[in-house]
Amino acid sequence: MRGMTMQPIARCTWPGGDPEYLKYHDQQWGVPVYEDLELFEKLLLDGAQAGLSWITILKKQKNYQRAYDQFDPIKMANWTDRKVEDLLQDRGIIRNRLKIHAARQNARAYLNLIEERENFSDFIWSFVNHEPITNYWKTWRQTPATTSESEKMSKELKSRGFQFVGPTICYAFMQAVGLVNDHLVTCYRHAEIMELSGAIPSVPACNIRST
Repeated sequence: MRGMTMQPIARCTWPGGDPEYLKYHDQQWGVPVYEDLELFEKLLLDGAQAGLSWITILKKQKNYQRAYDQFDPIKMANWTDRKVEDLLQDRGIIRNRLKIHAARQNARAYLNLIEERENFSDFIWSFVNHEPITNYWKTWRQTPATTSESEKMSKELKSRGFQFVGPTICYAFMQAVGLVNDHLVTCYRHAEIMELSGAIPSVPACNIRST
């Protein structure tokens, strides 16, 4: 109507004003993911993020998909040393030797894990008892860097040969793929993610997590 102004949408504060970051926040971050290969890709991308901002990796995601054979674990597990050297010359990705070697190793660890357990998604979701954890943070400063669940995940992944999977990386991964809903309570996506995950829409105050 004439004379009316549009109110800004209430969101988490971390995306800032970057259009790509906002799109990721609005459409992907916190949405529960259950597909094995999608979880594998996101875990490796979070490992690539170590020491960097997520927006750096997000802007390179398509380059990673190209360079990493669409995150096909069989192809990645069979990378030759020459392939690794070629990747170190690829300006479209982070040219870090340790991280690229870790990607190959993680593909091998992934294949070993699914040979044993058959389902990577079941393994990942077991750390939250197959049910997303809904948090009720009021400010981004309240969100933890690690939790007992991410520490357990990190320890188990490392024991199976995965690399670049410390507790902080694992928690960022858990946030991204919806094992936890860490959208702020003031963010419009908090309630939407709860609905997607089938979480109960409200909880007693005594159950609200806080720092």
